[in-house]
Amino acid sequence: MSYVKEAFDRVKLRDPDQPEFHQAVWEVLETLEPVFEKHPEYVEAKILDRLVEPERTISFRVPWVDDNGNVQVNRGMRVEFNSAIGPYKGGLRFHPSVNVSIIKFLGFEQILKNALTTRPIGGGKGGSDFDPKGKSDLEIMRFCQSFMNELYRHIGASIDVPAGDIGVGGREIGYMFGQYKKLTGKWEGVLTGKGYGWGGSLIRPEATGFGQVYFLREMLASKGEKIEGKACAISGSGNVAQYCAMKILEYGGKVITMSDSGGYIFDKDGIDESKLAWIQDLKNNKRGRIKEYISEYKEAVYHAGERPWGEVCDIALPSATQNEIEEKGAKNLVKNGCIAISEGANMPTSPEAYTILNEAGVLFGPAKAANAGGVAVSALEMSQNASFDEWTSEKVDSKLDQIMTGIHKQCSDAAEEYNQKGDLVVGANIAGFIKVADAMMSQGIV
Repeated sequence: MSYVKEAFDRVKLRDPDQPEFHQAVWEVLETLEPVFEKHPEYVEAKILDRLVEPERTISFRVPWVDDNGNVQVNRGMRVEFNSAIGPYKGGLRFHPSVNVSIIKFLGFEQILKNALTTRPIGGGKGGSDFDPKGKSDLEIMRFCQSFMNELYRHIGASIDVPAGDIGVGGREIGYMFGQYKKLTGKWEGVLTGKGYGWGGSLIRPEATGFGQVYFLREMLASKGEKIEGKACAISGSGNVAQYCAMKILEYGGKVITMSDSGGYIFDKDGIDESKLAWIQDLKNNKRGRIKEYISEYKEAVYHAGERPWGEVCDIALPSATQNEIEEKGAKNLVKNGCIAISEGANMPTSPEAYTILNEAGVLFGPAKAANAGGVAVSALEMSQNASFDEWTSEKVDSKLDQIMTGIHKQCSDAAEEYNQKGDLVVGANIAGFIKVADAMMSQGIV
C-alpha cells in the first residue's frame, strides 16, 4: 500500500465521523503520489501524517443573552492547523452547519491556499454554529463579544489572525475587534476585514470575488479565450458573488444568475450594473432574500430550492458554499456547453462532479487557487497594519492582480513539471504542498 493511502486510512480511522474533512484531505492526497516518488525524504519525515493533524484544536462554549432576556449557548471553535510558513490565517464562519469536520476541511484547504499566495501565512479556520440570520444588531454584538471573550486567549498579530467567512462580515469583525482591544489593551492587526479608517484595507471586501475573476481570466487566456461576451452563471449573492459579478461585468461578461439558500434567479437580459447595485442593497442593507428580485425586475424568473447549474452558460462561478455543484449539475453544465469553472466558494464541487467536468475538458480553477484573493488581501492588510500605513485601492488591486496571476502560473508550472499539463487542481495541490513541506522539513519534528 502506498504512503498516501496509508496516511489517508489513518485519517479516517482517527476521525471517522468527519466526511467533509476526509473529502478535502483525499482531494489533495490523491494528487501527491508523484511528489513522494520524487521526494522520498518527505515520506521518511512523515510529512503527510503531520500535515493532516492540526497543531491545535480549540473548542469552547459561547453563552449570550437574546433580546427577550433568554440565555442562549452556542459552540465556538478554532483549528490552528499549520504555522510552518507564518502565523495561522483563516476566516471565522457563523452558520448552523458549523462543526469540527467543516472547520477542519476549511483549515486544511487554507494551508495550501495561503502557501500559494506567496505571503508568509499559515493555515487555520474557526467559527460557531451561531446563526446571524434574523438576529438584531445588539444580539450579534453580544454574541461576538462573548465569542471573543474566549478566542482572544489564542490569537494575536504574530500568532493567529482570523478574518471573516460565511456569516461574518464587517459588522461582526468590528464587534470582535472592539472586544479584543478592550480585553487586551492592544491595537494590533489581529483580525482582517476591518473597516477602512480603523485598520482595514481598501479592496478587502472585493478581494475574493475580484481574484476569482482574475484567475478565470488567466485560465481563459491560456486557451486563447476571453471573458467578454460570455454568459456567466453565478451562485450566491453575498460578498464573493457580488464582487465576482462586478468584475465579470467590467470584463464585458453577462451575468445571468445569482442565488441564496432559498433558490436562484435567472435574468435572460443579464444582471447589469444597476441591477447588481439593487441586489447589493437588498442583501447588504435590507438583509432580504434573492427571490425579491423578481418583484423589481419582472422579466426575471425565480427557481425555489434549486441551483443555477441547469441554465445554459459559458462559465460557471460557484460562490456560495461547499458541494453545491453535484453530479446532476455537472452533467447539465457539460451538456449546455460550459467551458470554464472558477471556484469562489470553498470546495463547491463534489468529487463526482469534478470527475465529470474534468473528463469533459472543462477548464477548472480549484478553490484553493481561484478564491485565494481574499486571504491574499488579508495578508496585505496585515502588512499595512504592521507598518501603520494605508495603501490606495489602485495599489492593493494591482498587487491582488499580480498575486492571482502568479498563483495561476505556479499551478500551471507545477502541473507541467509533474506531467499533468493543464490540470490546475493537481498543480495547485503540488505547488502549495511542496512549499509547506519544505518549510516543515527545515524546522524539524515540531
